[in-house]
Amino acid sequence: MIAHLEHREPDLNCFRFYRMDVERDLFGTWVLMRNWGRIGTRGRDRIDSFDSRAAAERARDRLSTAKTRRGYVVLHATP
Repeated sequence: MIAHLEHREPDLNCFRFYRMDVERDLFGTWVLMRNWGRIGTRGRDRIDSFDSRAAAERARDRLSTAKTRRGYVVLHATP
């Protein structure tokens, strides 16, 4: 359940990525793991916990929609 998005605007020197992954942590909690930053760097990380897989996937889909509105393009997505 991975989504990888990129935003490239060479004229503005903008080369960004945004990656989201829904999975279980060591304790069995569903989490949305996010990683974003400039392409070629490690970027920043954030992990949000959810009560269910469906809730985590809804959050991932909501973020993906918001990012595409801002110019990001989905390069890879798995259900």
